[in-house]
Amino acid sequence: MAGHSKWANIKHRKERQDKKKGKIWSKCSKAIMAAARAGGGDPDTNLALRYAIDEAKYENMPKDTIKRAIDKGAGETGGADFQELVYEGYGPAGTAFIILALTDNNTRTVGDVRTIFKKGGGSMGNSGTVAFMFQTKGQIVIDASKVDADTIMELALESGAEDIQEPETDGDDQGAWTIITEPTEFQGCKDAIESAGIEIVEATITRIPDNTVEVTGDDVRKVMNLIDTFEDNDDVQKVYTNADLDSDELAKL
Repeated sequence: MAGHSKWANIKHRKERQDKKKGKIWSKCSKAIMAAARAGGGDPDTNLALRYAIDEAKYENMPKDTIKRAIDKGAGETGGADFQELVYEGYGPAGTAFIILALTDNNTRTVGDVRTIFKKGGGSMGNSGTVAFMFQTKGQIVIDASKVDADTIMELALESGAEDIQEPETDGDDQGAWTIITEPTEFQGCKDAIESAGIEIVEATITRIPDNTVEVTGDDVRKVMNLIDTFEDNDDVQKVYTNADLDSDELAKL
């Protein structure tokens, strides 16, 4: 859609995350510890741990910090038992939200999430309220200036990609390739791209909306404030939404 760029949304989110790197690393550590405690400290046999480590690396988390989180999670003592919880609801402008949390206190977390929805102009729903609007997929994002079209398309298709979304250019900005996979094909596709020496901006198992809601005007600020408030909560790991935010309004923020 005119004025709406997925690459602009990704860059804006990355810039926000860079400003609160300490909190992002804390969330990465919690995910690593939870995965290691549940399935052991070997990423070769614990796929959830491998995903958590990879996401930490994409956030430029130091290797020794990653190792400490693995050791703490895999150890018999010294780590909390975290439970993964999923919350659903609506935000401003009719946008749908899925919130993924890791918590050692369910009562605290559900109260926090409900309050954030309410104060942010939305409402928390029951399980299944919006989940049907999203599909679980692997998503790999590559800066288009780092690779040519023929190379990335050949690699992606040969390694099991389901969809390849072409870059949206904006002036001198060449945008990004977005590769979508089934969760079962995600790791193989990512490994093939990295083995070819191509830098990945981000790669994760995510929730992708079947349809998006165009958000313009002051609603962009309201939706972003809601996202920021969720991401500032220590128990919240991931925020998924079907909001398609206007790039010009994002730039003003």
